[in-house]
Amino acid sequence: MKASEFREVFQNNTETAGFEGMGDVMAIIEEVRQNKDAALRQYTEKFDGRSPASFQVPAEHLEESYNALPEAEKQALEKIRERIESYQKTIRYQNRDDGEFKYVYHPLEKVGVYVPGGTALYPSSVLMTVVPALVAGVDEIHVVTPTFEENNITFAALHICGVKNVYTVGGAHAIAALAYGTESIPKVDKIVGPGNYYVALAKRLLFGEVGIDMIAGPSEILIYIDSDVNVDAIVYDIFAQSEHDANARTFLLSENQEIIDTIKSRINMLIDSQPRVEIIKKSLENNHYAVVDSREQLLELINHIAPEHVSIQHKDSEMIIRNIKYAGAVFEGYYSPEAIGDYAAGPSHVLPTDRTGRFSHGLNVNDFLTSHAVISLEESTFDDIAEPAMAVARREQLDAHYQSLKIRTE
Repeated sequence: MKASEFREVFQNNTETAGFEGMGDVMAIIEEVRQNKDAALRQYTEKFDGRSPASFQVPAEHLEESYNALPEAEKQALEKIRERIESYQKTIRYQNRDDGEFKYVYHPLEKVGVYVPGGTALYPSSVLMTVVPALVAGVDEIHVVTPTFEENNITFAALHICGVKNVYTVGGAHAIAALAYGTESIPKVDKIVGPGNYYVALAKRLLFGEVGIDMIAGPSEILIYIDSDVNVDAIVYDIFAQSEHDANARTFLLSENQEIIDTIKSRINMLIDSQPRVEIIKKSLENNHYAVVDSREQLLELINHIAPEHVSIQHKDSEMIIRNIKYAGAVFEGYYSPEAIGDYAAGPSHVLPTDRTGRFSHGLNVNDFLTSHAVISLEESTFDDIAEPAMAVARREQLDAHYQSLKIRTE
């Protein structure tokens, strides 16, 4: 399949439903806005089968979760936290002062973080969202999660990050609680973190009432290889992507049809041994494509899709990467598989999907900062630019603007 054909296939297979279930989510949001904690209890009982007296996790449960971890897991979480922190510090925006002009950054006051839970635990999502906020200097971090066991690794990761405000509530109603505030959960300035379709839809609907990081769809990866790759490594890269969920998308590209066929054959040999085999099979059945095309078409395709993850395992990786304009994150070479980015490389794994990488970027420390300019002009500078400003003010027929400037020239 050539890239010109693939673009149409991609478009037909990656369009997000976008509005299915919107009425239900709107009703949940309105119920939480009006009835606050009572609505949270109603929906938590409906969706999770529980009605807690308090949503907040006691601090001792967070600490106990950490203490219950094997020492190796404690050290793993600490090392990953330190690596993420170090990376985020290197990219944090710094104030600038050029005399007459200053540009200053301030951390957000209150941030809400959604950490997925329920069917699985995701301490990696804690570290990838909370640590950048800490590096930014956010005063208050409030975490909502449908995880509620007293001792678990998600709570342990939150303890490592020093987060005290954790609430066992998930779904669209948790997003509404952060956006409007309830008796238990305060209103925040911005909500970040991955979630299911209904969480994403709630964030879409509440944007403007509260800031959000992005509206993320199913995970996706584009892998480009040459004929010298380690076949099993690529197969497991594909399995790693596909085991996220049945809607996860994998695009395998090469200029060599033979290596594509070899990988397909090896997938068939290994797939039944995978613990999440049914999810992987569904993902590959609906979303996996092999494309053989020219280098120029490859770059056109990558920049058209703007994939969440791009893995380049090819002898010409440097030249290819130099020409990639749009991607959530790019992984170069054998020792930079996407899976290391999910856990420990440093940049956040919260990344744009569904072509939104053409106009947005992955979550980072700077998303937790606000900024503004400070203008402090000398008289000579004002005199130099007042005349053109007055000319434009007059043309716009804003006389008070004109007079405000003119009086300072007399």
